[in-house]
Amino acid sequence: MHHRSPFASHRIAKALAFLTLSCALATPAAYAAKQAPTKKQATASTSAKKKQTAQAVTTKKVAAQKKTKSLAVAPSRKVQASRTTQASTKVARKATATRAVAAAAAGAAAVAVARPSFGQMAGLHQVADPLDLKSSVALVLDQDTKEVLLSKNDHAVLPIASITKLMTGLLIAEAHLPMDEVLTITQDDVDTEKHSSSRLRVGTQLTRGEMLHLALMSSENRAAHALGRTYPGGLQHFVQLMNNKAKLLGMTETQYVEPTGLSSRNQSSAHDLATLVNVAHGNTLLRQLSTSPSHEVAVGNRMLQFNNTNSLVKSDRWDIGLQKTGYISEAGRCLVMQAEVAGRKLIMVFLDSMGKYSRQGDAERVRHWVESLGDKRMVAANK
Repeated sequence: MHHRSPFASHRIAKALAFLTLSCALATPAAYAAKQAPTKKQATASTSAKKKQTAQAVTTKKVAAQKKTKSLAVAPSRKVQASRTTQASTKVARKATATRAVAAAAAGAAAVAVARPSFGQMAGLHQVADPLDLKSSVALVLDQDTKEVLLSKNDHAVLPIASITKLMTGLLIAEAHLPMDEVLTITQDDVDTEKHSSSRLRVGTQLTRGEMLHLALMSSENRAAHALGRTYPGGLQHFVQLMNNKAKLLGMTETQYVEPTGLSSRNQSSAHDLATLVNVAHGNTLLRQLSTSPSHEVAVGNRMLQFNNTNSLVKSDRWDIGLQKTGYISEAGRCLVMQAEVAGRKLIMVFLDSMGKYSRQGDAERVRHWVESLGDKRMVAANK
């Protein structure tokens, strides 16, 4: 039997302890080695989760930004829509206002047209006549024989409007004043009674002959006033001469207060005006100027064309020797003429006619009627 020494036993114990310690130390290392890949996978998974979270946050931010932009655009569109609506409203209001103004103007015009003339207020339109004339006053007579062919209220005294200018022209023509003398339109010639317009501005310079032409042909008020104002002795003297001439001619139902006819106080009767037409027709200058269809005058650097206020002077059916028209609301539409119809020289007077073209219409009715009378006379003479 072998016996070990104490020293050898001690060495074996140390070796066993070392082995045990090595195994103990190796086991955690192996475990750590096995667990290392799992940690990497966890780190990768965590990174992936972080990336997903970041993407989600980014997506939410983009969505939020889009929503914000959408919300920003929506108010902008609302503002734009509001502005468009406001603009449309303004346009609509402006259009409404324009229509209202037009309606008011039309209403005012209707009121102006509906304003009764002196003849209407006197009931003269209720008087009947065989030709159903639209004028409340009318007179047609043979210039040579003085035979009255038609009369209607011929002694009624009414405003005569621009028929007044026929007397103005007669005095100017008979005064033998220089027709080439230059006259100037001044503020005194501007109409302050009816506020009528004129193409002859203040400062316009025309000869006396041109002023007379425009006054008789196109019824130019400023021209007629300038003729009276520049007459030797002044305007009031001229008006006095107008009344003196009327009395001299036996026009006892006539009075003048100014040379244009804008005042309703310029009044006469068809009987008196027939006398004036007969006398005025004897003046060559008045015949020529009153029946001129149109005339051009140089006003500064412009050429202005004026037309005759009586459209019948341009008609081939008429042979008119002298004419004058007139209109103010108090007088209605007025027309006086000397014309040859069916071989007869006639003087026609129409006052207070209702309707823009009614005075010419009355003249046409008279012409047809006189022509029919001539035909009947010819038939009777041939029997």
